[in-house]
Amino acid sequence: MRRALLLCGVISPLLYAVADTLAGVLSEGYSFRDQTISELGAVGTPSRPLFAALLVAVYLLFTGFGVGIWKSAQNRNRLRVTAALLIALGVLALTVGQFAAMQPRGTEQGLSGALHLIEGAVAMALLLAAMGFAAAALQRGFAIYTVATVAVMVSFGGWSAMQIPRVEEGLPTPWVGVQERLYWYSYQLWYIVVALRLLREPTDTRATP
Repeated sequence: MRRALLLCGVISPLLYAVADTLAGVLSEGYSFRDQTISELGAVGTPSRPLFAALLVAVYLLFTGFGVGIWKSAQNRNRLRVTAALLIALGVLALTVGQFAAMQPRGTEQGLSGALHLIEGAVAMALLLAAMGFAAAALQRGFAIYTVATVAVMVSFGGWSAMQIPRVEEGLPTPWVGVQERLYWYSYQLWYIVVALRLLREPTDTRATP
């Protein structure tokens, strides 16, 4: 069961990539280069039903991944905190996230748009905290990798966030899709690395302080 739950940490990011790709390809006129991922799930867009349904599966798997980390923690309290934070992130996405979709590009975002940004900020706070505890719990090489991942996230996430007002105004946002995906998939890859790292641990190693 532990290994199956940890494998959810591999499948969930891959399914997210499938959701992103399918919804984008099936949306006429959508630009992976110049449009954000969130626009695929915007209120009233043709791609929203498919994208939202796939994301429910993504975050169910992701929550299971958090449980798998908890089962792998044994007496490592920092890893247990990592698991709790990631489970909370999955629950947030499955609850509040379902009602926090942005409005289509070029329209006033209003309450749902504001909730979308707030939910995203809370999710990132949970994730960054989880990454910090995981880096402290696992080996030094993993900690270095985590720091590098956070650097990519901050750089490209901040860069893409600067274009949020232009999205609301319906103005061109060249390369924002690339910027956001570099940010997004950097931590999706981190999930896979964590899952594979813990899958390599035999039971007796997990029991060692």
